[in-house]
Amino acid sequence: MKSIQDIRLRFIGAGNMAASLMGGLLNKGMTASQITASDPGRNQRAYIESQFQIQTYGDNNAHFGMPDMVLVAVKPQIMKTVLADVAEVIRRNNPLVISVAAGITSCQINQWLDADLPIVRTMPNTPALIGQGAIGMYANQNVSHEQRQLTEQIMDAVGTSIWVDKEFEIDAVTALSGSGPAYFFMFMEYLQQAGQKLGLSEGNAALLAKKTAIGSALLAERSPESLQQLKDRVTSPNGTTAAALNSFNESKLETVIEKALKAANDRSVALSKEFD
Repeated sequence: MKSIQDIRLRFIGAGNMAASLMGGLLNKGMTASQITASDPGRNQRAYIESQFQIQTYGDNNAHFGMPDMVLVAVKPQIMKTVLADVAEVIRRNNPLVISVAAGITSCQINQWLDADLPIVRTMPNTPALIGQGAIGMYANQNVSHEQRQLTEQIMDAVGTSIWVDKEFEIDAVTALSGSGPAYFFMFMEYLQQAGQKLGLSEGNAALLAKKTAIGSALLAERSPESLQQLKDRVTSPNGTTAAALNSFNESKLETVIEKALKAANDRSVALSKEFD
């Protein structure tokens, strides 16, 4: 059974998410010689080469070689154009294709490549940049057991990954964890602003909001108790926390959150139709 130390990997697109994966993979034992990358940005290529000593190219087809995996890390808006550009060389190599593009289905990827390849759709999030990503993955029927294991190793290099059984679930992953960091940043921002209105300085309010979020997340991760049980442990009857939670409930916060995730999920679904 192969491990990531045995494979050759080509990145198409070398932006922030690709760079975080490269760094994580090198930390997990891959060598720079196992990886190549292409990106149109000269500055980004220079950064990748200086930071990781990975060979990069401005042309997606240049020195493609025969990689075991091709990881496509480009925006959904240009996915069709990029895949059309590399379709011939990918068909010649028949690699596993891993996509990090929101909304683009495995069928669309194969259609644009004019092929029937093993495809894994993944949805990382920005905490992957610090090795704390939450990543959802879906494999089409062509992906082997070994390829699934190798994909897990790649994604676990920057966080924690899970598999979903149905492709439509990737849209839910996008809505929950893919877009999720922005929700928490917004909530922390509102906590900070509310603290300032109660008299705290901007710096103190920001620090307390961030540290409370970090501490709560770590406690939730490490505790065997459910989120509801942890919430109840903080909440005394008729206490300050109960007063705040009652206010949230009166504002129908649960419904607001459900509506927000539904909007993100629907937008992910719509993206595939826009770029078809």
